[in-house]
Amino acid sequence: MKKFLMLTLVLMMGLLLCGCTDSREAADVENEDFIVVGFSQVGAESDWRVANTLSMQQALSEKNGYKLIIDDAQNKQERQITAIRNFIQQEVDYIVLAPTTETGWDTVLAEAKAAGIPVILVDRMIKVKDEELFTCWVGSDFYLEGKKAVEWMEEYFGDREIRILHLQGNYGTTAQLGRTKGLDDGLANNPGWTLVHRQSGEFVQGKGQELVEECIAGGIQFDVVYSENDNMAYGAIDALKAAGLTPGEDVFVVSFDASHNALQLTLAGEISFDVECNPLHGPRVEDIIQRLEKGSTPPKYTYVDETAFDSETITQEMIDQREY
Repeated sequence: MKKFLMLTLVLMMGLLLCGCTDSREAADVENEDFIVVGFSQVGAESDWRVANTLSMQQALSEKNGYKLIIDDAQNKQERQITAIRNFIQQEVDYIVLAPTTETGWDTVLAEAKAAGIPVILVDRMIKVKDEELFTCWVGSDFYLEGKKAVEWMEEYFGDREIRILHLQGNYGTTAQLGRTKGLDDGLANNPGWTLVHRQSGEFVQGKGQELVEECIAGGIQFDVVYSENDNMAYGAIDALKAAGLTPGEDVFVVSFDASHNALQLTLAGEISFDVECNPLHGPRVEDIIQRLEKGSTPPKYTYVDETAFDSETITQEMIDQREY
């Protein structure tokens, strides 16, 4: 951003010396004075991810003084590494990274640090040898989300024996690891719970539907589908209905994200319990950038406050008040 300020001063001095003013040229120069942000997004695999990208676009808009460059990694880490290197070459002011996985970032983030570009992590965490390679992180406590789901299951089913079909997200992501650990702890603490099948549905609806269809066709019986995001839950519900099973009666669906469509299904009783994972990180990222611009130090880690929704207590008014 400093180079843009210097360019503005030079051109303004030139106009003064010439004794004339071209308002169009002045406006063009002023429009170049943006805070340039490169955003490496995981992809667009879910409703949550789409809402997350939109939140970034709205908060880091030109109207608000930003030039946002978004790169869709299509769920591939190598594409994110390439994007970060491109951002470094473009000399952006900040890099925002929603990492595909937790490991494998040390080298490229060291390159960003050497270039003097702060890196802000959103949504998922990473594991690096030196935590100074990123400036700060903002996102959800995924393990706590898993605990909320387990606590609801404990309260709802009590001492009943239940069979659980577990649809995991992309392996190695913070969301998958945290939500899986939450369920694992629940299985360890509840002898009457049985894990009948566990597999990644990659956070996408089609894969979630496919896995549930395969389990039904293979004769695997289950009482609960523990789906690590809403989109896989949609697929699970479609598979259950196609098999003549009633979600919320024959099989209970527990999900995560609490997107608008999922909450409508919760209101209808097809999703029994949905744990919120708030995707609206754009304003939080902008707040971090503004603090850094002013020379202050934002918190290293910022966890988002989140809630959960029970099909027996949710109302349409609650859903209508939601932003996503």
